Amino acid sequence: MPLSGRHFVSGKSIVPPFPGGMELALFGLGCFWGAEKKFWQVPGVYSTAVGYAGGHTPNPTYEEVCSGRTGHAEVVRVVFDPKAVSYAELLRIFWEAHNPTEGMRQGNDVGTQYRSVVYAYGEAQQAQAERSRTAYGAALAKAGLGPITTEIAAAPEFYYAEEYHQQYLAKNPHGYCPDHSCGIPYRPAVLAEGERA
Repeated sequence: MPLSGRHFVSGKSIVPPFPGGMELALFGLGCFWGAEKKFWQVPGVYSTAVGYAGGHTPNPTYEEVCSGRTGHAEVVRVVFDPKAVSYAELLRIFWEAHNPTEGMRQGNDVGTQYRSVVYAYGEAQQAQAERSRTAYGAALAKAGLGPITTEIAAAPEFYYAEEYHQQYLAKNPHGYCPDHSCGIPYRPAVLAEGERA
């Protein structure tokens, strides 16, 4: 996929190699335009890029992903400095920014590419993501929502989306950006103590 390689907002690189000490995170939470903006605003995040992951065809195009035949999810890859922002904080943003109980959709956006996913880089991220899913699931259940449908798995190959999708809402400030948040805070420490969410 032809790319400029530079983040439209920060000017930093969205392609490897990244500065030493950086780590990766990979999330899918519906339309990747709004999802990416959530993460590029976080202090400690070096850069973000949108793309496709979790399908069965290499280098898919947006049109192919939207057909539902490739199995990919729209995802945001976050490059972050763990000394400045924790993976736990990125998980909090992920959970609170969408509705993880809707299966293959987010609101009016329907299709496999809109499913909720956490793709983990390593066993530590996977374990942390699974614990966070249990904690947030308890909070959602207390609020009367259904079970979480979020897929948590080892990170597959990440394929960059087309250049015009990268940092789309910075290039198009009035672009499509629905809010699918449940409005339920993610508070793992409180939940761990058995308090009400």
